[in-house]
Amino acid sequence: MNLLPLPAFTDNYIWLLHDGRQALVVDPGESGPVFEALQHLGLQLAAILVTHHHADHVGGVDALRDATGATVYGPAREKIPAPLQALSDGEQIEVLGIKFAVMEVPGHTAGHIAYYAAQAWANGQGAPILFCGDTLFSGGCGRLFEGTPAQMLASLQSFARLPDETRVCCAHEYTLSNLKFAAAVEPANSELARYTAWCVAQRERREPTLPSSIGQEKQVNPFMRTAEATVRSAALAFDAGALSEAAALGALRTWKNQFK
Repeated sequence: MNLLPLPAFTDNYIWLLHDGRQALVVDPGESGPVFEALQHLGLQLAAILVTHHHADHVGGVDALRDATGATVYGPAREKIPAPLQALSDGEQIEVLGIKFAVMEVPGHTAGHIAYYAAQAWANGQGAPILFCGDTLFSGGCGRLFEGTPAQMLASLQSFARLPDETRVCCAHEYTLSNLKFAAAVEPANSELARYTAWCVAQRERREPTLPSSIGQEKQVNPFMRTAEATVRSAALAFDAGALSEAAALGALRTWKNQFK
């Protein structure tokens, strides 16, 4: 199996997973990068996995489905280009011999889902993999367009319970800006400093910072560290009403929205 992030728009990634013959893609906001990759690698598109309804995640679905006959999977509680197989929390699908569990993770949007494979290779090997859309970013989380801080907290906590080695396949290259904010929240976090240096070097080489891992995010991502005293203290300094974990997450998200 091969995992590739296909750059799209200015900072999106369309994730492509293939076995040398067939492929799946995740959140194809535009079709061009996918068609180019399929042709270059000699692949047949078997499936399209969609996490949520935003245009930069579904814009290429119709063209790809019509051209390839690929099966489209997406959240049952959101409007996704049909026809598709609508999915709800706890369901499983199998694509390219890989079993994906569907996780409902509201917050960014009301019906956002993620796809988790405990074994990402068809032969039962390979580190776990998470296609998380815009719920989790490296060093950050999605804006709360349709959900609440409590919902986002619960969604991120569900990710935190996954194995630390799980590869986190986010849909945007937001890492450096997220880590700049994370450093404002936890300036003494040594692991954050180390990870930031690595990410800066990656971007200087024009390489992606992704995938991250669940273990990495639990060490550096303030939105996954709302139980930590350092993060809670920073949230309270920004908003004296941020007394609960959910309120702390909400305060952090508001702070991040205006952070320069």
